Amino acid sequence: MIDHERAIPAVGIDLGTTFSVIAWIDAQGRPETIPNAEGERLTPSVVFFDGEEAVVGREAVKAFSLDPDQAAECSKRDVGYPIYHKVLQGKRYPPEVIEAFILNKLRRDAAGQLGDFSHVVITVPAYFDEVRRKATQDAGYMAGLEVIDIINEPVAAALASAYESGYLDRPGPRDRPQRLLVYDLGGGTFDVTVMEIRGREYITLAIDGDVRLGGWDWDQRLVDLAAEAFIRRHGIDPREDPRGWGKLWRECEEAKRSLSARQRVLVPFEYQGKSAEIELLRSAFEEATKDLVDRTRFTTVQALKAAGLHWQEIDRVLLVGGSSRMPMVRTMLRELSGKEPESVVAADEAVAWGAALHAKRRIDKARGNPTAFRIRNVNSHSLGVVGRDPLTNRRRVGAVIPRNTRLPVSAKRRFRTSQAGQRSILVEIVEGESTFPEDCSAIGRLTVADLPPNLPAKSPVDVVFHYEANGRLRVKVAVPDTSAEVSGEFSRETGLPKEHLDGWREYISGKAATDYR
Repeated sequence: MIDHERAIPAVGIDLGTTFSVIAWIDAQGRPETIPNAEGERLTPSVVFFDGEEAVVGREAVKAFSLDPDQAAECSKRDVGYPIYHKVLQGKRYPPEVIEAFILNKLRRDAAGQLGDFSHVVITVPAYFDEVRRKATQDAGYMAGLEVIDIINEPVAAALASAYESGYLDRPGPRDRPQRLLVYDLGGGTFDVTVMEIRGREYITLAIDGDVRLGGWDWDQRLVDLAAEAFIRRHGIDPREDPRGWGKLWRECEEAKRSLSARQRVLVPFEYQGKSAEIELLRSAFEEATKDLVDRTRFTTVQALKAAGLHWQEIDRVLLVGGSSRMPMVRTMLRELSGKEPESVVAADEAVAWGAALHAKRRIDKARGNPTAFRIRNVNSHSLGVVGRDPLTNRRRVGAVIPRNTRLPVSAKRRFRTSQAGQRSILVEIVEGESTFPEDCSAIGRLTVADLPPNLPAKSPVDVVFHYEANGRLRVKVAVPDTSAEVSGEFSRETGLPKEHLDGWREYISGKAATDYR
């Protein structure tokens, strides 16, 4: 709940795969990035476990290059799964717990400048499903935060761009809608969002993406190029040793940034007493990663098709995410769209700025004050019901609300009972694009019991979904011409149980500030 009396800073957090950023709205109404305790505007999203100590940020990156088995990196990619993919000091952590350590570092460092605060907006990839969104909210709770909203990263970037361009300060409607395609290539995830701006209304038209594609994949290709050069020189593969791989990865991550400005770079590297200056060429790097760029190209085209638009109807192509700085990305988008891609705000900080702007909007709205803009979203994944195919009798998913449907929305789909005299119906609600239930995420179940006796086979069953803009789903199941009816509400009920969340919250947010160097 938002306290109507106490002054609350409007804080937004971009919880990134490789870097995280926290921003707030200052006294003049401007979004500002808050540096961490080390004076850096970007905090590496790496956690190194050293006994009872959890080291987060730049020092964790240094430790990771020497002992990668004790460090958690790219935990955002595992959000939505029960367990992080690595065992850390003999322990298995849920990925949202690792995310909570990162958020707690951001919270503590920012509190040194803002004073104590808890209310925040956290961003997520637009293509995150409800399970991942719930896990992100849980991470905020475990870090001692109150997450007042989750906002899609491309929408946040568009808000930051609008602020930077002065659009948020212009009263009244614009002469015509402005359409944006936001290409968001972060460290571990990729999103494309097509948006329309009508005055102060920000309307999402279509979303597409890949939650397992990002700058990390480009890093690994560069590591492979460097390792192959080292093998040719010395006949030894540093990738076979976790420490050798970690050290080479750190060098190649820096080299990738250099290759965005230069055609070639020399990487000094030593392993098992052997040393070499490895030459990395931009041309070779671009050839080795052409398939990755093509994957983003395909997704971009699909998002544009889903929005029902052509390139000549797009006014601006906005680049977001640190990995979008690579020249190969600009070249591909320029050739594809016929437009010059632009990045109005610093690509690494735009998302956090937009989150802070949205936090101010949420606080203003809760207090009954005028708000500067309005956001209208679409659902990123289809919602449906598991049924049986009448021809094959196999379990299949019947979509009720297809993805990219404008929210809020109500939709109804008719199913039929499978046999005569059926006395109950189990309705399984899932989220995803596959027709196979096992490839979708389970949302919840509803059971209609005590159906009238002697109900004929193939009697109609109506399933009605009411999907709100905040992600809450209400479901009603009714059998026409009978009194049989049941309803329920589902709102991201997956994830850690409440008692586990409370225990982690006490442990993580209660640790001494010196534990997060």
